[in-house]
Amino acid sequence: MPYVGTIMTDLDKPKGERIAKMLARAGVGSRRAVERMIEAGMVKINGQVVETPATLVTSVEGITVDDQTIAAPEAPRLWIYHKPTGRLTTYYDPEGRPTIFEALPANMPRVISIGRLDLNTEGLLLLTNDGGLARWLELPATGWVRTYRVRVNGRFHHKRLEEISKGVTIEGVNYRSVEVELDDRKEGVNQWLTISIKEGKNREVRKLLEYAGLSVTRLLRTSYGPFELKTLQRGSIEEVANSDLLINCKEYFKDFDVKIPDVKPVEKKQTKGAGWAKSKPKKNAKPKPKRRAAPKDQNKSATARKYTPKRK
Repeated sequence: MPYVGTIMTDLDKPKGERIAKMLARAGVGSRRAVERMIEAGMVKINGQVVETPATLVTSVEGITVDDQTIAAPEAPRLWIYHKPTGRLTTYYDPEGRPTIFEALPANMPRVISIGRLDLNTEGLLLLTNDGGLARWLELPATGWVRTYRVRVNGRFHHKRLEEISKGVTIEGVNYRSVEVELDDRKEGVNQWLTISIKEGKNREVRKLLEYAGLSVTRLLRTSYGPFELKTLQRGSIEEVANSDLLINCKEYFKDFDVKIPDVKPVEKKQTKGAGWAKSKPKKNAKPKPKRRAAPKDQNKSATARKYTPKRK
């Protein structure tokens, strides 16, 4: 049966973008969070409640969220924050516990976290004023590796450690393969290791290592894709240079009217920071003799080894 109707020209096509996407870019929250706000009746246009996130708008003029006027979207920006333990990655906690957003500088715009770090996890947390960028950075399809330094105690269950390095299902949840690098250095009953993951599911690192028979006593994220914590102090924040943002997030900005520098992203070598896991030297302690450097043809370091599954 032939199509009955009218042919839509470019002039007839609806203009604007979905209100959920517009508000996400304005830093109100992720697109999903905005959709929940719309469902709750918190979003209005000129005093009228918005009923669907598919509503098309050309600007934020006249839009309010929880009766608060929304400012026009700014250019996307990205910050690296060194989250300390004891703070939640949320805007509000009903129990009154401190949050990361309460600790940010007063001159910071409203920002969204890229994923979350739980209360007892510290280290690198990305923040942005653009909800679309936040969503893109969180997607597993982006393929960015999250690297953690972990202090553990317990006895390794080597068979299970081999399982998690290949990918494993725990309590009905599928986890992708991860890379685990074991340190020979120990602190009493504790041992350090580095683990790299590509998803970041809820408490993923802790659950994987618990499955391998280990109890996590300290967890610190050192990198998220090309962005690294380096020597940034706990509780400190620094903005990513606009050129670095455009280069490393080139796929996200391809539809933006911006000029992206013609430079390929640099694959940075993973580092363990500037001795953040080392204990402070005691007063009047004699300096320890320096270790001899490893031979130049030796690929692996003398203090760490990568865990690789055994071939059958």
